[in-house]
Amino acid sequence: MTNDINEGLITNLWTSADHALSYLERSDNLPHRQEGEAVVLEEVPKTAKRILDLGTGDGRLLALLKIDRPYAKSIAIDFSPTMLDSAKQRFAGDETVTIIAHDLDHPLPELGIFDAIVSSFAIHHLSHERKYSLYAEVFNILEPGGIFCNLEHVASPTPALHEHFRACMGIADKPDDPSNKVLDVETQLKWLREIGYTDVDCYWKWLELALLIGRKPNTTEKQ
Repeated sequence: MTNDINEGLITNLWTSADHALSYLERSDNLPHRQEGEAVVLEEVPKTAKRILDLGTGDGRLLALLKIDRPYAKSIAIDFSPTMLDSAKQRFAGDETVTIIAHDLDHPLPELGIFDAIVSSFAIHHLSHERKYSLYAEVFNILEPGGIFCNLEHVASPTPALHEHFRACMGIADKPDDPSNKVLDVETQLKWLREIGYTDVDCYWKWLELALLIGRKPNTTEKQ
C-alpha cells in the first residue's frame, strides 16, 4: 500500500459551509457526471433491500437509486453540517432513509449488513491509508454477492492530463482543492482485489472522474 507523507498536512475544507455550498451550486453541472451515475444505477440491483451511501452530500446519488428502489432501507453518511442539512431536506418524510453524521476519517459505526454500498466523490478526501481501510470495512459489511460502487475523483497519470482536466472543469485559473487526496485508478483496483472483491474494474471513466466497482463473493473466500 502506498502512502503520501504529506497527507496529514493537507487541510479538509468540507467543514466550511461556504465550501460545501459552493460545491452544491455547481455539482449538478459537473461534466459527464450523469454518465457515471447512470452506470451505478445499472449495476446496483433493483432488488437491493439495504443501501449505504458514504459521503452522501446532499443525497443526490441515493435519491437517484431510490427511484427504482423506493422501499430499500437506506443509510446516508456525511460529516459536513451543510451537506447533512441538505440531505435531510431532500429526504424529509421518507422513513426508509436514515441520515447519520459521521466522519469517514474514522472507522464506520455499527450499521449492519448491506446489499449495496455506494459513494460519490467523497472517498478521495481521505488519506490513502484510510481509503484502504475503508474499502476493507465496506467489504466486511456487504452481504455475500453485494456490490460496492465508488464514483470517484481519481489522479491523472500525467501532469498534462491533470491540467487538461482542470481546463475542462473550468478551474484552470484556480488552485487545486487542498482537501483532495486523489489516487490513481490502478492502485485502487489492486487494493480492492487484495481485500477480496471480485469482478473488480473501472466501469466508467472520463479524465479524473471514474467509477470503481467490486463485488463480494458469494463465499467469504478470496478469488
